[in-house]
Amino acid sequence: MDIFSALQSAVSGLKAQSFALDNISGNIANSQTTGFKRIDTAFEDMLTEQVPRYQTSGSVAASSQLTNTTQGTITSSSVPTNMALNGEGFFVVKTKTSDSANLTTFSTSDLYTRRGDFSVDAAGRLVNGAGAYLVGQSLDPLTGQSTGTGVLSIPTKPIPARPTTSLTYAANLPATPRTGTGDAATAATILGALPGGDVRVLSGGSARTLNVAATDTSAFVSSSVAGGSLTAYNPAGSPVNLDLRWAKVAQANAAAGTPDTWNLFYATTNGATASGASWRNVGTAFTFNAGGQLASPSGSSLTLPDVTVDGVSLGSLTLRTGPGSLTQYADSSGTVATTTVQQDGYAAGTLNSLSVTSDGRIMGAYSNGNNIALARVGVVQFAADNGLKATSGGNYIQTIESGAPVNGLNGASIVGSNVEASNTDTSEEFSKLIVTQQAYSANTRVMSTAQQMMSDIINIIR
Repeated sequence: MDIFSALQSAVSGLKAQSFALDNISGNIANSQTTGFKRIDTAFEDMLTEQVPRYQTSGSVAASSQLTNTTQGTITSSSVPTNMALNGEGFFVVKTKTSDSANLTTFSTSDLYTRRGDFSVDAAGRLVNGAGAYLVGQSLDPLTGQSTGTGVLSIPTKPIPARPTTSLTYAANLPATPRTGTGDAATAATILGALPGGDVRVLSGGSARTLNVAATDTSAFVSSSVAGGSLTAYNPAGSPVNLDLRWAKVAQANAAAGTPDTWNLFYATTNGATASGASWRNVGTAFTFNAGGQLASPSGSSLTLPDVTVDGVSLGSLTLRTGPGSLTQYADSSGTVATTTVQQDGYAAGTLNSLSVTSDGRIMGAYSNGNNIALARVGVVQFAADNGLKATSGGNYIQTIESGAPVNGLNGASIVGSNVEASNTDTSEEFSKLIVTQQAYSANTRVMSTAQQMMSDIINIIR
């Protein structure tokens, strides 16, 4: 190596340190940019081919070293649709290409970003601070089924009422019910034939009438136990209070081969008290074996035909009682212990607020109390995140080096009402800045020294 080679090495050193300075300045400038991934600088020595005895250190080249896999700090936000990825992955986004005549078009190819400061624009779309629009699956608020994939648009229209069609019920019926009125009532009363008509449905038999006569209401209530209540909805979305009661109509008799038998009733008119209501048998005998498990009906559901309460028709309802939902175990309180009393209807409602779940669902909270999934966020992962090509706005483009995107969180999670901050550490960047400055200055000294040495050689000739 000679003086001219030393000059070339010094020049390459100046170029490499300038390249590093460019990255450092960009990192510091974007230290507050949401989702920004800093770019470090990698240096590579460049040697001329020589035998080991005459090998020299040679010049240097600089290249970028991406940090796409380095997580930035997740910080809270007051915007509910802001979201941060905890773990690997990228949000799928598109950019707007035109917006005229009330028609918006978007880029045909997907972009990928960690910038999750999404908010809802005037058209209901989710757009981040860099103008990229979130892509995902839109969901039907009524069915929960996907309606297509593309730029997400949050529906703002009210959801219509949904009539109640099924009830989900689970409870333990006491082996010895505590019936009657007052604290002193401790006897286990079996509902028998009432003067106004036998409303019992016995195993292998049927009732002469299913409606409890008004004159028998007090006797019926005294011989039954409350089974819970719920609010159901008719097709117009009007709420209807549905009260339930259980009556034990037969005690197990081993000699006769008859099991413990219960009947379920509901109030057809609601009164101020149970005795002031009108009651109807659902028409099914619920029998239990000696172990307290439900013996019949054997299916997981049964139909309650023509349910009408206070003159409001609910139609036929399906009572769902899955395996183990109904039992008859001993209970010292003698009352029915309900664990599940639910129905599938609701009134019409307007959208109040949005939230994001950890699995990427955008949930809408409605005025009718429902929390409904409206969309699913598009998230992908790559085999080589650092192989992506960065573009403006914190977006990335797929390359051959990155591999194809794989849909799904795959172990990562989404944190709603949060954003991922830049992964730039300003103190670390300032340390790099000092080192870069010193290295740059040292390379200029090499050049000035080489120049002086060449001047000395020229002076010898003179």
